[in-house]
Amino acid sequence: MLRNISYYLIFGKPVMMYLGIITFLLFIATASVGYGIYKGKLRIPLVWHFRLAKTAIAFALIHATLGILAYF
Repeated sequence: MLRNISYYLIFGKPVMMYLGIITFLLFIATASVGYGIYKGKLRIPLVWHFRLAKTAIAFALIHATLGILAYF
């Protein structure tokens, strides 16, 4: 069943690929916001850095879970 979800095609590409891309972009955004806050270039509350990090970790866990369980 999870294999069907993991390899469900959207525009000819599996869901796993899109989850991986979203996860990667979220981690880059988290690092960029953290760096910008640290250097004083961004006037964003620090709470947004933590929110991005939590969202990125959640997407990474979903991505990893679907990837691993697709083979069991």
